[in-house]
Amino acid sequence: MYQTIKYEVHGHTATITLNRPDALNALSPHMITELRAAYQQAEDDDTVWLMIVTATGRAFCTGADVKEIPGDGKVINERPYLSTYEQWEAPQEGTPPFRSMTKPVIVAVNGICCGAALDWVTTGDIVIASDRATFFDPHVSIGLVAAREMVRLAKALPRSVALRMALMGKHERMTVQRAYDLGLITEIVEHSQLLERAHEIADTVNLNAPLAVRGTRLAIHKTLDMPLHEGEILAETFRERVTRTEDALEGPRAFVEKRTPNWQAR
Repeated sequence: MYQTIKYEVHGHTATITLNRPDALNALSPHMITELRAAYQQAEDDDTVWLMIVTATGRAFCTGADVKEIPGDGKVINERPYLSTYEQWEAPQEGTPPFRSMTKPVIVAVNGICCGAALDWVTTGDIVIASDRATFFDPHVSIGLVAAREMVRLAKALPRSVALRMALMGKHERMTVQRAYDLGLITEIVEHSQLLERAHEIADTVNLNAPLAVRGTRLAIHKTLDMPLHEGEILAETFRERVTRTEDALEGPRAFVEKRTPNWQAR
């Protein structure tokens, strides 16, 4: 189905692999279109409970393909300019639609990660990285403002660290160890074991009730920018919704009967 990415489903996990290694997985308009289709495919598939995003080659992604950025700097897209609502929003490029989707995303960074690729790191739910990974933002080095990507990064890193990365451009890279120490990623994995480890984490998450996982994810994402009390109230609405599901009855029943729950995602 896809030309620039690979899409595979094993068990309850969909793996989306960026697959333009010769271009260091830079985001072309067609790749962006295919990524959006793959995210929607996974979100719409009831058998898929979780997504993994990773890449082939020595780079995870080097951001937008500079050979395909118009001189006016408009967001790269295969649709006519301003013909869709998304084009009136901040450009998302390869970012999963994390604000509207329900299913969690594990990001497995296999190598160079820069520019728009940082969006996966700042919006993914669990982020791990190969011991070969590095992180930087080259926007100012090619005459562009480091905008959406660095605004997100400044919420994930100390302000001075985010500013240093933004202003140094391509001339300085953050090591994977530094990224781990700062909490940008949650685990460093031997390169050859990266995808295996991502699937291990996915399998562990999938041992839990899928609707409870989604409700928990939404409760956190939807309240990050809210005052604490209002966030607590909204989070409780997600909890109350899940208590009405069959899985909410199955969990306590399985605990009492000392058996593995049979989750149905309903």
